[in-house]
Amino acid sequence: MKNLEHALQYTEDTQNELIQLIKDLCAIPSFSHHELKKAQFIQNWFAKLGVEAVIDEKYNVIVSIDAEDKDQLTVFMAHIDTVFPDETGFECVEEDGWLCAPGVGDDTTNVAELMLIAKYIIENKLSCPQGCLIVFNSCEEGLGNLDGSRYLMDTYKDRVHEFYSFDGGYKGIVCKAVGSVRYEVVVKTEGGHSYGAFGNRNAIALASSMICTLYDYKVPTRGKSTYNVGVIEGGTSVNTIAQEVKFMFEVRSDEREDLFEMKQFFESVINAYRCMGIDVEVNLLGERPCMGDVDLDHLQNILTHVAEIIEHHTGNLPTLHSGSTDCNICYDRGVAGCCFGGYEGKGAHTRQERVELNSLPVGMKILMHFMLGYFE
Repeated sequence: MKNLEHALQYTEDTQNELIQLIKDLCAIPSFSHHELKKAQFIQNWFAKLGVEAVIDEKYNVIVSIDAEDKDQLTVFMAHIDTVFPDETGFECVEEDGWLCAPGVGDDTTNVAELMLIAKYIIENKLSCPQGCLIVFNSCEEGLGNLDGSRYLMDTYKDRVHEFYSFDGGYKGIVCKAVGSVRYEVVVKTEGGHSYGAFGNRNAIALASSMICTLYDYKVPTRGKSTYNVGVIEGGTSVNTIAQEVKFMFEVRSDEREDLFEMKQFFESVINAYRCMGIDVEVNLLGERPCMGDVDLDHLQNILTHVAEIIEHHTGNLPTLHSGSTDCNICYDRGVAGCCFGGYEGKGAHTRQERVELNSLPVGMKILMHFMLGYFE
């Protein structure tokens, strides 16, 4: 492959720059729907290279390379939001061979590696015959609801031919979409004083009963399906019959039929409690699609190629598995691609998250090797 040896040497030579960039990015707060500061940092970083990076309505940062008038674009992306709602950033510290900070791996390291690979491509004036979009996207986490990748696909529609999300590590490849539906359920009653109005309905008791009913459900078995109550809040005081309780509930599956069946069961439980005269309000918080009609031969060719590159640099074949990533949107719309990343670490989605420093040169080589196949 033309330029490969030179490009891989670049990944070695820029490790200090990579680590500093990861630290700089970690220091910028960037939870879902609040990514503007990080988007502007990335935009300004590219501006110093003389490159226009556009921030769209959803705070995606887009660098277009040879994309004008092309109808088979390749998308390379890494998400800039973190799962933590902190309004201040995080200090990223080096400790015993690790980089440590909330969000340092998911997905800050992949963002930084993609930025530096884009810099190499730009400074070496490489061209992309089919055209590509290098995207630092918003709203991948939680209630971000994949709004960044969704908006991107809505904008470019059938011009997107292949779609790659750099997220997570390089020991596994996400090649099947886990769909999900997230709800907020609000239970309301008349409430009252715990002694004077004893016998009135208690929203906490009713919500608890409803949750127990939801947890009695036996999930379908065509694929892997799960459910979860993740948040519950309500009530006033120990001597007050609760008037209102809210809880968040989700269902997930990597099979469309199974997800549909779980949605139906949830709705049947809600209707049953309403039929008992209970005031139940349901708000849809987010919905991520399952797998669509993707060309399986095209997808298999991609997976084989990615796996070969990972094996070449690590000596091990990656595992293939389902997951909930930005690729859910492309898969739903029939576009082939996959999700993998450029590091190894521990503690994703915890405040003890850390990335193994020794994994960074290997991971960046994998991403560089893969992306360079689209350039000349």
